[in-house]
Amino acid sequence: MLTSVDTDLIRVLGDPLRLQIVTLLARETLCTTHLVEETGAKQTNLSNHLKVLREAGVVETEPCGRFTYYRLKPDVIDALAGQFAALAETARTHADTKRACP
Repeated sequence: MLTSVDTDLIRVLGDPLRLQIVTLLARETLCTTHLVEETGAKQTNLSNHLKVLREAGVVETEPCGRFTYYRLKPDVIDALAGQFAALAETARTHADTKRACP
């Protein structure tokens, strides 16, 4: 069984600011204004990162008047964690497997 990890999602979450956003959204649903305050990032930069997270399916939006709130989709993180858990199990199962050199 070959186990693979979603490399696109790893790339998306590999950015330090996006990972900070995801960490904040794990604790509560926040609007862009809150995220600017928490991260210190400029609003335009933050909006670009939120767009990437939205397109990757990591966050979802909720309009509220003139604000947009962002919520983390925990199932996406669970799926990624499951892929890593499967990868770790594969490594445990095949720890003694060694390919002979030609």
